[in-house]
Amino acid sequence: MTMIDTAYSRPMELRHIRYLLAVADHGNFTRAAESLHISQPTLSQQIKQLERGLGVVLLDRSGRTVRLTDAGEVYAGHARMALRDLDAGERAVHDVQDLSRGQLRIATTPTFTAYLVGPLVHRFRSEHPGIALTVRETTQDLIEADLIADRLDLGIAFSGPHAAGIEHTALFVETLGLVVGPSHPLGETAGALPVGRLARASLGLLSSDFATRGHIDAYFAECGVEPDIAVEANSISALLEFTRRGSLATVLPDAITRVYDELRPVPLSPALPSRTVELLRRHTAYHSAAARAFAQVVHEVAGEYR
Repeated sequence: MTMIDTAYSRPMELRHIRYLLAVADHGNFTRAAESLHISQPTLSQQIKQLERGLGVVLLDRSGRTVRLTDAGEVYAGHARMALRDLDAGERAVHDVQDLSRGQLRIATTPTFTAYLVGPLVHRFRSEHPGIALTVRETTQDLIEADLIADRLDLGIAFSGPHAAGIEHTALFVETLGLVVGPSHPLGETAGALPVGRLARASLGLLSSDFATRGHIDAYFAECGVEPDIAVEANSISALLEFTRRGSLATVLPDAITRVYDELRPVPLSPALPSRTVELLRRHTAYHSAAARAFAQVVHEVAGEYR
């Protein structure tokens, strides 16, 4: 093939790849064609051209749902990685090194929104107002999956086993603790409160879909205490509001009491578990100037919690 032939065929090959992945994702030629804004016969013809060029059948069309063949699975896996890297390359070309403009996608696990995300975003926006931020709150598993798939630039979560391809840097240690409002009687406790006392205290806790709740439950089980859980909430802001009004105690990161002056930390005996907070990103990925600048801000703000 001549150099001119290659130059003309490469855009066609990219289109073939995107078409194949669309059919694989939708499991149907009609829906894939609609998503691509092309006709279904055109899509079918383009996929057949790709199969003829590779000399293999990539799609099993025999059932009601179109599926990748074994060869198609292998090819699609490499194709997704190639497109991901090409997209990263395009961002690199358009990356503005002076940070006068740009975009940044970050995600955190839920408890950080109560005390860490606000200062981070405020400081970053003060220094780089031209960068548009997308901030999401989600689970650690989804953060890592989205980093690997290049749907995120940075994540803030916890140490532990990470997915292959995730680069992680320690920031600070987050300690869980008992938190009460200004009028709660446990707030007057002198010294550390024996955990057994919580069997008689009404607690408001995060619901079981939070990873933090798993740590809390394991702590109580290890201490042999069955807490009085009066309220469960899947919203940290709601839980803080309940606690602030004084009738409930809760278990949340100690650092939250630095942000909410009316909340008070109550040390427990034995102490609740701690976790190392980490900055996550995809290993070997292109990191934009905005991502590098945000990482620097994260490390600066994290220093206030060490």
